[in-house]
Amino acid sequence: MSLILALDSSTDACSVALYANGQLDVRFELAAKSHTQRLLPMVDELLGDNSLKLHDLDAIAFGRGPGSFTGLRICMGIVQGLAFGAQLPVIPVSTLEAMALGYYRANPEVSLPVLVSLDARMDEVYWGLFTRTGDSVSALSDEFVMKPELLSEQDVIRSLAGQFIAAGPGWHYPAMQVLAASTIVVDSQPQAEDMALIAAQVWSAGGAIDVLDAQPVYLRDTISWQKRQRIRNPN
Repeated sequence: MSLILALDSSTDACSVALYANGQLDVRFELAAKSHTQRLLPMVDELLGDNSLKLHDLDAIAFGRGPGSFTGLRICMGIVQGLAFGAQLPVIPVSTLEAMALGYYRANPEVSLPVLVSLDARMDEVYWGLFTRTGDSVSALSDEFVMKPELLSEQDVIRSLAGQFIAAGPGWHYPAMQVLAASTIVVDSQPQAEDMALIAAQVWSAGGAIDVLDAQPVYLRDTISWQKRQRIRNPN
C-alpha cells in the first residue's frame, strides 16, 4: 500500500494526482504559460482535500519528459523543493509512456501498439512506441526526437504496416500521415494520474530514487543539461 503524489507540466497541460492505496484523486488543467502559478496551488488543494501533509507521502512522481523545456524545468524545480523539504524519494516517469497508458485505459478493447508523439517544435517530434502489458505498458522502442518525415524510415514503425494507434499532438504534421495509422488521436496530453499508476508499480518494485539523482529527459538537450549539472555540482 502506498501514497504517491504525481506532478506533470511537460506540455500545455498541468496536472497533479494522488495515488492512495489503489485510488486516484486528480486535478487537471490546460494551463499554457501558467504552470508556475498553478502547479503548487493544485498540489496544496489535492493534499488538503485528502487531509494529507507532504510528510504523509511515500514518494513524489513526476513527468520527466520529453516535453517542453520550460515545463520540465518548472516541474523539476517544484519536485526538488517538495522532496527535499519532506525528505521523500522521487520516481521519474516518461511522459510518452504515461500517454500510452492513458490511451489504453480509455480504450481497454485496443490491443494494437500505440505510437505516441509530442510536438518538439523546430519542425521535430518526440516519439516512442509502446504495447499493452496487462495493466501496464512496455516500450517497443527507445524514445527519439527527429523530423516528422523521418518516422517513415524507421524499421520498427515500417514493420507495423499501419497496424498501430497514433496518439498525441505531434501527429498534426502532414508528413506523418503517410504512415497510415489505424487510428489517429491528436487531442491527447500526458496526465499525472497515469504517471501515478506507473509510479505505484515502480514503488512496489523498489525503484524510487533520491531526488539528487533525478533529472529531466530532454532528448534534444541531454549534453547541455549534464554540463549545467556539473557547473552546479563541481564536486
